[in-house]
Amino acid sequence: MNLQDANDRSVAAAEYVLGTLDAPTRAEFERLLQDDAGLRAEVYTWQDRLLPLAMRTGPETPREGLWPGIAARIAPASIDTATPAANDALWRSQRRWRATALLSMAASVALAAVLVLRPAETQVRYITLLQAPETQRTGWVVETTAGERIRLVPIDAGTVVPADKSLQFWTKPQGADRPTSLGLVNPNARLELPVARSPGVGEQQLFELTLEPQGGSPTGLPTGPILFVGRSVRL
Repeated sequence: MNLQDANDRSVAAAEYVLGTLDAPTRAEFERLLQDDAGLRAEVYTWQDRLLPLAMRTGPETPREGLWPGIAARIAPASIDTATPAANDALWRSQRRWRATALLSMAASVALAAVLVLRPAETQVRYITLLQAPETQRTGWVVETTAGERIRLVPIDAGTVVPADKSLQFWTKPQGADRPTSLGLVNPNARLELPVARSPGVGEQQLFELTLEPQGGSPTGLPTGPILFVGRSVRL
């Protein structure tokens, strides 16, 4: 993967956040992330841009026959390769068009969100659904109460961590220049922390769980793949 071109780097970071990279490309991208602070910053920028779009619409059940119809429309068709399109070279050379397409795709993504009603409290509270980037499977919930605690609760027992790896919990409030580690997490176990461990509390605060070397990230910043990620909403 050649990420020397600034536009290519931006597009690759956007595709990584959306989960549209194929497996080999994603593995190579994550390898480059470990030693490239600028590339990590590009990923955080795209997270700030794209993840809030997922909160704008609720989940809907597609009508019967929708998926077969889509499959029929996008099935390969015979193409006369002898006569190239007039703008063929332009589309092959201008990677920025891919970035535009990614933004359009992100606007149509809807992540399922279920908020459990509880008795009213005087403290300001936030909730975050942490979802797998590629499948949108919700695996954890973060509950934050301003001035009190941050609670990380597993809701799906499917998180598997290899013996030589650790699961690390991170947060990045709006406007922060870098993520802050909230510590290591036992897979499928609840974690409760004082809110003072976070550099801030608020809406659209980023939380994520990453797979790191055993004992945690050696750099103080996320180096491994993002397993679950989400942004807070106020209750």
